[in-house]
Amino acid sequence: MDFFAQQARVRSSSRRLVLLFALAVIAIVVAIDVVVWIAMGHHRPADGGPTASNASLIFTSTVVVLSGIGLSSLFRIMSLSGGGKTVAESVGAVMVPTDPHDPQLRQLRNVIEEVAIAAGVPVPDIYLMVEEHGINAFAAGYSASDAAVCVTQGCLDNLNRDELQGVIAHEFSHVLNGDMRLNIRLMGLLFGILVLAVVGRRVIWFGGGRSSRRDGGGGQVWMIGLALIVVGYIGYFFGRLIQAAVARSRESLADASAVQFTRQTDGIAGALKKIAVLSEGSELQVANKQEVAHMLFGEAGKFSALFATHPPLVDRIRDLEPGFREEDLVQFAVSLQRKAEAPSSSPSSTPGAGTASNPLQMPGISLPSSLPPIVAGAVVAQAAVGGPDFEQAGALRRSLPDSLTSAVRQPESALVVVLSLAISAQPDLQARQRGIVADAFGDDARRDADAAFVDVETLSPELRLPLAALAFPALKQLPDGRRQTLLDTLDALVRADGRVDLDEYCLIRLLRVQLLEAQRPNRTPMEGLKKLPSCRDSVVLVCAIVAANGSNDESASRRAWLLAMQQAFPGEAMNWQAPPLAWQAPFERALDDLDGLMPIAKDVLVQSLVSAIRADGVVNADEAALLRVICASLHCPLPI
Repeated sequence: MDFFAQQARVRSSSRRLVLLFALAVIAIVVAIDVVVWIAMGHHRPADGGPTASNASLIFTSTVVVLSGIGLSSLFRIMSLSGGGKTVAESVGAVMVPTDPHDPQLRQLRNVIEEVAIAAGVPVPDIYLMVEEHGINAFAAGYSASDAAVCVTQGCLDNLNRDELQGVIAHEFSHVLNGDMRLNIRLMGLLFGILVLAVVGRRVIWFGGGRSSRRDGGGGQVWMIGLALIVVGYIGYFFGRLIQAAVARSRESLADASAVQFTRQTDGIAGALKKIAVLSEGSELQVANKQEVAHMLFGEAGKFSALFATHPPLVDRIRDLEPGFREEDLVQFAVSLQRKAEAPSSSPSSTPGAGTASNPLQMPGISLPSSLPPIVAGAVVAQAAVGGPDFEQAGALRRSLPDSLTSAVRQPESALVVVLSLAISAQPDLQARQRGIVADAFGDDARRDADAAFVDVETLSPELRLPLAALAFPALKQLPDGRRQTLLDTLDALVRADGRVDLDEYCLIRLLRVQLLEAQRPNRTPMEGLKKLPSCRDSVVLVCAIVAANGSNDESASRRAWLLAMQQAFPGEAMNWQAPPLAWQAPFERALDDLDGLMPIAKDVLVQSLVSAIRADGVVNADEAALLRVICASLHCPLPI
């Protein structure tokens, strides 16, 4: 169960979704055209043929309905162009402080940062639905660079760290496999169809009133308004069915991806069990919960099986724990009750034990899911081969000096820390770079960068990019002009000595890709359609650069490159060519070209790069940084 296979399934789901919605819109247009024809154009000339007025009437009706649905959908999608934070704020969520003092919020932020570092994606904005006591969460946005992860207060009150990690990993899988962009478009399409019913009510209220009755047209207008209401709600009904069916298939895959990320099933399975036995379940109270229902970790309310956006809870748990029986929930509920009643229990001392405000209840038997079970043991075994490691990511985060982790929480101090990452330890060069910083941001920024450099200079190479990842949420808050000045200044700093080292290049490329995408989230590139042979030269160059930076021995680099080529283009004879000395510009063009690959081709490319990196049995800091930058440029996570 890998990211690329899931992304391919999402693309297939997207195509089916577009087709089904197109058919629904056609049916709506035909139905309204028939009503308009009956109400206003049902007459024929003496020769029995259709009149020109009837043809123009039907044409006008079709254009008006299609324009209404299209423009309404576009309006709703554009209203969400701000990305994940716009969706989170639309349901009343509040942003979690960058440096929270509350232990629950600090744990939430730590878990999300660790998942982001492990997956090689930007740290998302973090939101909390304070008044929601059900266990639920969602991720929203157009891409990883503008993503927001939102959780309910119920998650913090009822889940322990492993369970919270499982829920967050589930949401990150939606970030990584392209679900978020599809979810936002679903919201727009459903809104466009529902607008027909709203317009119908307005037509009846105004068009069918006294002024229309005076000229005898009230009945016809009233009929058209009623038709708009009926057809609009019927279209919305079937749109919700389509939405729910597509969401259910993606949720099962996201559960499996969460296991693959966390390398254990207890966390996400425990969260699902608590949803099943706690009275609040996963239900939300917010008024517009149906609009975001398909994004959530659990069901937003008690919907019928037709509108359920998730497989039944028991089936989701059984997919993760194949031997699980519904009767086991009774024992699980009893154990939670005992923990809650224990004298030493408290929300802080026994995380996830439940509280008095969430009494236990047993749900009814759910309808069986039609999805095939996922053998969790096989997923864990596959994950253990390599890939994101939350423990290692947590260790990296904890290895960072407190002064730096505190500084990167605020926009201006994060800017200073990132500038210090590009400053050299050589005195002569450092003097020129300090002048560049002062010219761009002033003497105060120069002095602050000097102070931050004291800590940055002691960082091991593998900590530099994770520190930049932690700074990303704060850097996004800078004004557009200041962000661009930061990128320009970083470029000037690393070129001050006339050359760009690998670690300098990786830092700038990573920040440029992510900050520019965060500035224009709705313009993030879609998944490509290219096949690997069409990008052969780019593949050869990127693999050569990775191989060359994996060893100082050219023969070892050649061997690593050949291993990558055999995986990318099996059976083809190819000759090694060392990358050019001025490799950055060709590398940039190659990454932009490779971003247009289809998901399965990206899978082959990334696995080829992994073969090159593992050729000598050692992964050095340069190889790790290059792989992180390449994956970010290709809009995919680090390989699992």
